Amino acid sequence: MVDQSTYELSGRWYHGITRYQWLVLAIASLGWVFDVFEGQIFVASMNEAMPSLVPVGTPKADLPFYNNITFGAFLLGGALGGVAFGMLSDRIGRTRTMVWTIVMYSAFTCLSAASQTWWHMAVFRFLVAMGVGGEWAVASAMVAEVFPKRARAWSLAIFHASSVLGTYLAIAAGAFIVADERLGWKWGFVLGALPALLVIWVRLSLREPENWRHARDAARQGGKPMGRVADLFDAGLVRHTLVGVGLAAVGLATFWGVHIYGKDLMRRAVEARYLAELPRDADDDTRQALLKQNFKSIKRGEMFGLLLVTTGGGLGLLTFGPLSERWGRRGTFLFFHLGGLVSAIVLFQTISGVGPLVCVLPIFGFLTLGMHAGYAIYFPELFPTRLRGTGGGFCFNFGRVIAAPILFIGGWMQSSLKMSLGNAASILSLLFLLGAAILIAAPETRGRELPE
Repeated sequence: MVDQSTYELSGRWYHGITRYQWLVLAIASLGWVFDVFEGQIFVASMNEAMPSLVPVGTPKADLPFYNNITFGAFLLGGALGGVAFGMLSDRIGRTRTMVWTIVMYSAFTCLSAASQTWWHMAVFRFLVAMGVGGEWAVASAMVAEVFPKRARAWSLAIFHASSVLGTYLAIAAGAFIVADERLGWKWGFVLGALPALLVIWVRLSLREPENWRHARDAARQGGKPMGRVADLFDAGLVRHTLVGVGLAAVGLATFWGVHIYGKDLMRRAVEARYLAELPRDADDDTRQALLKQNFKSIKRGEMFGLLLVTTGGGLGLLTFGPLSERWGRRGTFLFFHLGGLVSAIVLFQTISGVGPLVCVLPIFGFLTLGMHAGYAIYFPELFPTRLRGTGGGFCFNFGRVIAAPILFIGGWMQSSLKMSLGNAASILSLLFLLGAAILIAAPETRGRELPE
């Protein structure tokens, strides 16, 4: 048997990792890839879907309001699903719960194609999010429990960074399906049924982590119960719970209120190139006709912007793991919060034109998304095994409840106050400062074993 201390000193985190551990990481990551696809397919198609779902005659300026209601429904659904499925995973096991979450988000994404009005879409997004929120809580707990301490931050950073592939799939669907007028946005949602096939592999390949089985056996023999939300607020855990919820709320509010709108700046820059061909006195009908004529190119420009933001974001997610091993969890969170604030203000207040956006969007994505890998690394380290799924699910997804009204405010600023997208996103980016302040109360967990 190889001495584990050798690996600790060598710095090669991946040495000695078993085939089964890699399998767990691969399956958890694929679940998260499709999880993110189900969330991002609306982002990739909302500029086409929502105009066809709102009442006829709705002003274009009011569309952000309906989009943000739908985002808010998604956040609330994720909150409910994350807590419910997190508790379930602590009680009946990680593997069985993961199956239910994948089935749920696959089925309701597909059914979203049947939406006839905006509130149908909002309801379906709520139900999709229940599965999405649950899958993250279960998969992150399972990876944390299966991998050794020396590899935990790296493996969980890889797990969370796999989300980029889900966004790439949504980008491809947006560029080649949504942008094709013969197919349209509904077929993008129909693709959401495919991840359900992953369920077969999950059931055949995964077994419950040893940590969870020991905690279950202890609970059966009269020990502390599994998966009880009230226990998250015991004296020894309440600070961990509040810190986790606060960090997640900031991250999710800035993701849906700031990060995703980087792509819209690229869309507007491409539109501006086409509109520049018209005489200055061209009427609005002429302008709209030109934009409609060049819809496919404009849509693909938007998806290129999303590609740039996502690629930078993926690098940020991968970087969080090694940085947190060097700087600690708190120091790395602080770096990304302050970097996210600066990059957002620079992007939305000073950058315009396709060329500059190509340079800045990846940096913006890196700094505004990288902290999200920290949730997968940090939250499982805050809670004992009997509460790990419950705690991680509660923190990550109750943060959605707090973030949801912030998005309503963002939509209201644009529709009622007639505030520009850039100014609304810049104001919401100030939430990064709140995230930095929360770190004052955050415990440092680098180098510690998972609490039992």
